[in-house]
Amino acid sequence: MNKRIVAGLLGYLTLFCGAAMIPPFILAIIEGEFGGAAAFLLAIFLCLAATFELERFGGLKGKDNIGTREGIAITGLGWLLISILGLVPYFAGGYLNLLDSLVESVSGFSGTGATVIEDVEILPHSILFWRSMSNWFGGLGIVVIFMAIMPQFGRGGMFILKAETTGPTKERQMPRIRDNAKALFSIYVVLTALCAVGYFLCGLEPFAAVNHAMTTIATGGYGIYNGTVSEYGNAHLEYCMAFFMVMSSGSFAMYVVAFRRGIGVIFRNTEFRTYLTIIILAAVIVAGNLTWEMHLAPELALRAAIFHVASLSSTTGFVSHDFDTYPPLSKAVLMMMMFLGGCAGSTAGGLKVARIILLFKFVALIVRQKLHPNLISKVTLSGRPIDDDVVYSAAKFFFAVVVMDMMFAAVMMFDGINFVNAISVSVSTMASVGPGFGIEGATSTYALLPDFSKFCACIFMFLSRLEIFTVLALFSSSFWHSSKNW
Repeated sequence: MNKRIVAGLLGYLTLFCGAAMIPPFILAIIEGEFGGAAAFLLAIFLCLAATFELERFGGLKGKDNIGTREGIAITGLGWLLISILGLVPYFAGGYLNLLDSLVESVSGFSGTGATVIEDVEILPHSILFWRSMSNWFGGLGIVVIFMAIMPQFGRGGMFILKAETTGPTKERQMPRIRDNAKALFSIYVVLTALCAVGYFLCGLEPFAAVNHAMTTIATGGYGIYNGTVSEYGNAHLEYCMAFFMVMSSGSFAMYVVAFRRGIGVIFRNTEFRTYLTIIILAAVIVAGNLTWEMHLAPELALRAAIFHVASLSSTTGFVSHDFDTYPPLSKAVLMMMMFLGGCAGSTAGGLKVARIILLFKFVALIVRQKLHPNLISKVTLSGRPIDDDVVYSAAKFFFAVVVMDMMFAAVMMFDGINFVNAISVSVSTMASVGPGFGIEGATSTYALLPDFSKFCACIFMFLSRLEIFTVLALFSSSFWHSSKNW
């Protein structure tokens, strides 16, 4: 592995992080939040210092190529470094202690949206804006946004894109990697702008509209009120949010292709059609259950069902009602939606619908081969045959998620949390949702977790956002010491 290349690009990333802190720094000055301004100034200085040290050690040359190991190292270490630098405003401003600052930063950038702040309404606007920005930058991917904005840095960027983007299939829509990243980023910005306008028209103030738009399209879910969306009691806003949460759960690569070839691409996409079918069925089940068991008015039950199914399946985690009080059937459906997640290539977390489709088709294929031993066939998705390696990777990821869920739940039970709460927090964390049932509740507060569980939550949020294997590769001794360039 060429450590000089890794250090050079990490230096650019820390510079990018410092630049991202300038808007909340300016906002703090404008609103007279001088403590917050000082905290952001310190954070910017630390970013510049990190950039200087990394660039002194590393750097890029014209003929440098980024290989698999460089891509994994840049992505994994980049996310770790940005998360550490991102905690500085919370800690230096005196809003949180060191551990809670780390949890808030990792939760923000990973798109989990779980907070340890019990009263977010007392925070200054600059900190609230930084929380939303961390969600937004982490949603599409720090490195993808960096690739879209910064100049070309040599060949091999596909390895970085593969290490950070989510899903079993990682295809590019344009020949050049940077053009591909720019296209994804453009769609991301346009959707965020449209979402902010929609929220403004639904009655939100500009600051609230922008903040909620960033965290909606990023499917992060950070809000500026303790009760998130329940504070508004606005039916139009809830339906608007549900629409944009579902849109954010679709593949952004699909939207790029749809922009070039027509909207029919979206409706022909098997994964997105399946996702829409699942959330419609889930919403009908939850609405019927709420009407029958809790005697809610049909319109209110349907509205709550649509909103929370969209919120939890997209792993955004916004809350319009306390779904922790729902009947067991509704809670079970919502838990399954958390575990499922959105589509591959979206900002949503979870297993991804594409993986579920591939696994079901793989099982069906195995059954057919048992009946017809000479059968030669392949699993297909959207009418295209899928390589066996992709199908096996979906199975491996499913196994890894289940194992990680059990491990995190075991850690929390060891730390004194009961079985039900441990399972809920584990599924919520690994799916990058935030809210859940029990100890963390519908408002996604992790403040009640013991310190050791909080620290472990940071690790598992990090694993979840980079889909486990990118992070695990960093712990392999051969990754750092082997002279072979993969």
